Amino acid sequence: MLRLLSMRLTSAGYRVTAVASAESALNQLELSLPQLVLSDVQLPGKDGLALFDIVRARHPALPVILLTAHGTIPDAVEATSRGVFSYLTKPFDGKALLDKISQALALTAPQVDEEHADESWRSEIVSRSPRMAEVLAEARMIAQSDASVLLRGDSGAGKELLARAIHRASPRARKPFVAVNCGAIPENLLESELFGHMKGAFTDAHANHKGLFQQADGGTLLLDEIGDMPPALQVKLLRVLQERAVRPLGSSASIPVDVRIISATHRDLDVAMRNNQFREDLYYRLNVVTLTLPTLGDRREDIPLLANYFLHKLGQKYGKRLSGFAPEALKALTSAQWPGNVRQLYNVVEQVCALSTTPLVPLALVQRALRTPSVEVLSYADAKTKFERDYLVGLLKLTDGNVADAARLADRNRTEFYRLLQKHALTAGHFKADSVAEGASGVAE
Repeated sequence: MLRLLSMRLTSAGYRVTAVASAESALNQLELSLPQLVLSDVQLPGKDGLALFDIVRARHPALPVILLTAHGTIPDAVEATSRGVFSYLTKPFDGKALLDKISQALALTAPQVDEEHADESWRSEIVSRSPRMAEVLAEARMIAQSDASVLLRGDSGAGKELLARAIHRASPRARKPFVAVNCGAIPENLLESELFGHMKGAFTDAHANHKGLFQQADGGTLLLDEIGDMPPALQVKLLRVLQERAVRPLGSSASIPVDVRIISATHRDLDVAMRNNQFREDLYYRLNVVTLTLPTLGDRREDIPLLANYFLHKLGQKYGKRLSGFAPEALKALTSAQWPGNVRQLYNVVEQVCALSTTPLVPLALVQRALRTPSVEVLSYADAKTKFERDYLVGLLKLTDGNVADAARLADRNRTEFYRLLQKHALTAGHFKADSVAEGASGVAE
């Protein structure tokens, strides 16, 4: 059945990855995210329903079609109520299967000719991570609507870049994209910044000022760090979103605005609501669709891509011809901890770019930028040789170059000790006090 389905779907023009178990399917999903999962209910190991539950939890937008025998129809019907796109009973009609697949892809996948796809909308987001690919696929679908989007993710994960990408993929792309950090502007200025003010509205209001809502009219407004917005302004923002109009400070008239809202936060707004720090009604206005960006640590396969992308970009900025990172340097970047995410990686690459004196960025420079100690990792044989030589040098220094005393301390006979000295090209006479004094005198002269 697996071979027959693969042949049928391939001949219908689909690219098919065939696996023989739920466990293999889950491993494959970590490598590359498909547009659809087709699975039998009866599988070795985990069954198709268990597979669906895991896929649903990890990839909510990924459609799943189940094939089922008559005895498992009740289970399939229950799964459909939980989110399975569709199920077919065996034996099934080949055309019916192709129709179901076509329907699923039409509803869940953007209609894009991949060979001629315009990827300029996401040009600033460099990634080959399956997790990031899923976020981008959902972002592209969401972009076609006017639904408010809440972007969640740690600081530096790239929330503003994703917001810009959504704007560029939307029908509003030719209109303004305006971003404001709600936590970076003092409370007494944020209201004027968002909604505008009239001349004379307050002491320093010497002229009329268009707020960011008016500046973004027809386009997209990103409210970054929305979780830091003061409670009093949350009430006023909710009113603007409900009425789709702003009233500048000092004005008695409201001005209609047509703005798509994207908000972003690194805070847990659910916790903030429970602590009465964020309004529940505003939360549901902003959180029509949620996208969560993975941390850089969760998409480590992107680190080499991003590091080289930033290096090329910054090399042009600093007027340097940099060819890339030494293999050890790239390995250090990939294995490092990145609490500051992509923003931190950019800063590290900028530092090594500014300080590099060679086309190939060395490990030592990367370690310096990462503020990690430079550790030389030796093979066992090299480490053993180094220890042995250092041990002999220490004994000769301790005994003033006296081989008999050094051999006795090492619990070795003189013949064996001389062989060790010869192996490491050490001369006992160089460690005698007179020899050292003469050498020191010669340097002083």
